[in-house]
Amino acid sequence: MKKILPIIIAFIFSIISCNAQEEVFLETVETPFAVSVLDAEKNTSEKTFKEKLSDIYHLEIEQIDTPSFLFKDILTKNFKEQSAWESLHLWGAYGAHTNFNFSESGYENADYAFDVINAGLDGKLKNNNGDFRIMLNVSPLSSRNFAQNLFADMYVATNKVPHHRFWLGNTRPPVGMEGGYSPYVLPFITRSQISRNFGTVRKLGARVSGDYSFVDYDLGIYSSDTYFQNFFPGTEFVGWVNFKPLAKTDGRYGKLKLGGGLQTGDRNCDYTVTGAYIGYEYKKWLLNFEWADANGYNGPIGYVVDKKASGFYSTLAYRITPKLQALIRYDEFDPNKDISGNKRKEYVAGINYFIKGQALRLMLNYVFCQNDNTKDSHRFVLGTQVLL
Repeated sequence: MKKILPIIIAFIFSIISCNAQEEVFLETVETPFAVSVLDAEKNTSEKTFKEKLSDIYHLEIEQIDTPSFLFKDILTKNFKEQSAWESLHLWGAYGAHTNFNFSESGYENADYAFDVINAGLDGKLKNNNGDFRIMLNVSPLSSRNFAQNLFADMYVATNKVPHHRFWLGNTRPPVGMEGGYSPYVLPFITRSQISRNFGTVRKLGARVSGDYSFVDYDLGIYSSDTYFQNFFPGTEFVGWVNFKPLAKTDGRYGKLKLGGGLQTGDRNCDYTVTGAYIGYEYKKWLLNFEWADANGYNGPIGYVVDKKASGFYSTLAYRITPKLQALIRYDEFDPNKDISGNKRKEYVAGINYFIKGQALRLMLNYVFCQNDNTKDSHRFVLGTQVLL
């Protein structure tokens, strides 16, 4: 019942949004699933509480590449000019899924990314001098204790240097392209197999990211610990670089991104993960491919797996309307290359319905698992996401 309730709420908002007359668009940001939109945001500093609620009622969001929050205007405190602070934003996130299984086997380590209950506080100083995030994760998880699972993003950062961002604290480094994504913008209900085995883990360290017309990058030095289980068991480097050869063509030929990265470190033993990415967007279409190879890895299971593993996935997506997206993915993973006959293949078809962009979203995925050493499985997964 707890998982179905948000879905009912989402359908109610869907009916509301269909009757809306006034449209408010958000600014475009370039990421793998970006969609061009208009920026017609209103100045909300003088609005009453009732007017802000009315804006939520009429809100239309086409942007899906970054998270949007329904109650941002209401839950944001903007400071006066003489203050060093620009704003404080309190927010929350809820995501859940429900399964319709036709087989109990074949979908190991699924890591349903939308099973989240998060609370966060974002603060900004004026003139890009600095910002911070405190994000707590209160989702139950049996593999870690409550304290280890509670602290998620905990960092301070600055954008003071042009084209650069410096971070210090606990963040999600880019171990793979999709492995560095926020769960709030994932195209499917689960991450790809290489992402949920090698990446999607937060680490304590220092990093710098840069963004130029033809290249962007993210480089960092971290503790090899995960989820505050050990005090600095070793050092880890994570780096990722993207090249954008069509950046100066004004989108006439689409957007092309060629990326590659490296994770290497020590935690009881040495480990190295390398990866490569190709992504192309043209109008409403998106096609991408990501590959990764590991000689030992230090992923979300919380310790080094001393195995040689590899995998890849490819996604094709089409934005049917501003609210509706259809997509398919082929995903293959070999958990141990020294053993034959143990590959895991997943064929996924999905539909995303963006009621209010990523702030209110419904997802339906069909997953067919074809594993070499277990029975095949089929399942439908229904998910919902609410960002307040």
